[in-house]
Amino acid sequence: MEELYIWIADNLNYGTVTLFMAIESSFIPFPSEIIMIPAAYVAINQGTMSLPLIVLFGTLGAIIGALVNYFLALWLGRPIVHKFADTKLSHLLLIDRPGVEKAEAYFAEHGAVGTFFGRLIPAIRQLISIPAGLARMNMAKFLVFTALGAGLWNSVLVGLGAFFGHTIPEDVLIAQVQHYSDYVKYAIGGVVMIGLIYYIYLVVKANRETANRK
Repeated sequence: MEELYIWIADNLNYGTVTLFMAIESSFIPFPSEIIMIPAAYVAINQGTMSLPLIVLFGTLGAIIGALVNYFLALWLGRPIVHKFADTKLSHLLLIDRPGVEKAEAYFAEHGAVGTFFGRLIPAIRQLISIPAGLARMNMAKFLVFTALGAGLWNSVLVGLGAFFGHTIPEDVLIAQVQHYSDYVKYAIGGVVMIGLIYYIYLVVKANRETANRK
């Protein structure tokens, strides 16, 4: 991982941000913090990139990767997707049937908005596009919710990278990225749960008001 980080740090530009975030968002396992945080760090210390554009191109990459999963699921169908999830190759890609079924259950419970919240939950975020494709989710909604979720996730990582850019030297950056990555995921997961509970509350409240008016 450290060798990969060194290569990324030496070749950071908007193209590599887009490429690696597309990989991260598809079925190939790759931690988003390894690209987004160093990119923001470089933007602060070298001025060769801007923070808003890093978020923009990172989100574009995430959408590309999500579309790969969406259309693969759409074209292959549930039986083949589940069969693939049981293979050794899918396990090497950190995809298994319980993970796919968990993402499907999450999508079935929360619907279109689950695509947004799912983008912020570790172990769900890379897979949430699969049930969206299986369900033939409306493309416009899929793109909007995917962009919003990925944009929020990337904004948090870029904010952390900008903070590191002002506070630590480059030679300890990778150690800090590895140290804080789990904390970032847990923090975002907590925010997602709060938002999801509030969303459910609003839906329940709206349904009760509609029922009372009848």
